[in-house]
Amino acid sequence: MMTMAVADFTVIFINVILYELLMYRLSNKFLFSTNFLTVMIYQLAITLEFSLWSTVAFTVDRYVAMCCPKLQPKYCRVKTLIILAPIILILLCVENIPLLFLFEPLQIIGSISLGVRPSLDVLSSPMFSTFIKLKSIQCLFIAFGLIFLFNGLTVRHILLVSKARRAFRSQRSADGRDMEMESRRKSIILLISVSGSFTLLWLPASVTYFITGYNVYVNRDYTSPAFIALQVGSLLTNLSSCTNTSIYAATQSKFREELKTLLKFPWSFIVNLVKKKSNQNNSS
Repeated sequence: MMTMAVADFTVIFINVILYELLMYRLSNKFLFSTNFLTVMIYQLAITLEFSLWSTVAFTVDRYVAMCCPKLQPKYCRVKTLIILAPIILILLCVENIPLLFLFEPLQIIGSISLGVRPSLDVLSSPMFSTFIKLKSIQCLFIAFGLIFLFNGLTVRHILLVSKARRAFRSQRSADGRDMEMESRRKSIILLISVSGSFTLLWLPASVTYFITGYNVYVNRDYTSPAFIALQVGSLLTNLSSCTNTSIYAATQSKFREELKTLLKFPWSFIVNLVKKKSNQNNSS
């Protein structure tokens, strides 16, 4: 859950704050150089996809924790996270390398290349077309399919166990609140809320990207329905990073404490460093 929160925060910081809000309001030529923009777009794709696959990993983790007690001690632990998160990130970095060769300078002033636009030669190549289709299938069918599959299995398991527990309690005429049932009910609500909001916000961009690919960026017709749909879809995918963290913060008290600790850590580190430096100066 914390890995997913970090991935979502990275999307908010890099994709929204740096790229959408700050970069186009700064006048430094370096920020609009072709090489910098190419690397920036490459980074945007990686952060978004890391958020996507972090959600998939969270879904699998919840399934194992609730439905696979024998596998839980081996899978649901910090060591697995330390290994799995870098592997996902490295695979995404390797997978998106073709994006570094997609763009060409929008204009050349002297010896400085400024702006980017998709290269028609690269877009028309069979290899890049296959790359675009595979990425679309990966997002639209594999990622969403895994989320629906494991969420369905988890909810089915919880409902079956809850039904058996209600029957057992009715036979024993148990009174009072069943805390275990309430915990399972909250788990179902959390899963449906996270997966439902994530799917609804990612689906428009995924469907539009599957149909149009990068071809819609060639002419950049701002009145084109396809371009408008892709821009709205991009907005919604960035918004999904905010909604996920909000859902966790609203439903999980332990997550709220962990998130506070994570946000306070940089400032606490700086304060402790300043205090340590001050004590060293005083002692000397």
